[in-house]
Amino acid sequence: MSPIRVAIADDQRLFCSGIQMLIESQSDLEFAGAAYDGDTIVNLAATVGPDVILMDIRMPGRNGITATEAICDRAGDAAPKVIILTTHERDVAVLQAITAGASGFLLKDTNPDFLLAAIRTVHEGQSVIAPRSTVALIQDLIPAGGKPADQSVIQALSVREKEIFLLAARGLTNAEIASTAFISETTVKSHVSSIFAKLDLTSRLQIVAFAYEHGLLR
Repeated sequence: MSPIRVAIADDQRLFCSGIQMLIESQSDLEFAGAAYDGDTIVNLAATVGPDVILMDIRMPGRNGITATEAICDRAGDAAPKVIILTTHERDVAVLQAITAGASGFLLKDTNPDFLLAAIRTVHEGQSVIAPRSTVALIQDLIPAGGKPADQSVIQALSVREKEIFLLAARGLTNAEIASTAFISETTVKSHVSSIFAKLDLTSRLQIVAFAYEHGLLR
């Protein structure tokens, strides 16, 4: 198997050097480059094509949110997976980054082994999040009271897909959804893929955020 190519975007050069050494210590990972501002990481993503990008939120030029959005919009389904790195778990920018297309977020003081596992996890198509309940985090970040329920945003979903959407939005795993809905995990995955396509979402984290943003869960 080809190594997973990892790039980092952070304006702290010493931090980038530390990440580079960590990546290069792993036989299944390859360091694909560092960028110290948002514009450079957008260009690096287009020219070098890393598999995974570790993205700081606050950088000169484009910030991590707009850089993530630009990378995901430009490359579409072929876009690298983005893991947001932040110093504050309850940073509202995390929610904006997830909406922009990030596959998850980690705190900058995350254990190195956890970071390495997260890189491998997002490369396999899963989401990652700092060690805390996804739903609890989204609830904290959505403004108190939320918006009035807007059922029209999921009108394109079938009745079954709406059921799966709401279960996924509560943070249930595929196995838990399968058990609750009395269907197979394969069928759950098929429904989730259809939900992604119809709602223009790319991750389970986005399903959670989308549901709370539109008042579909309380």
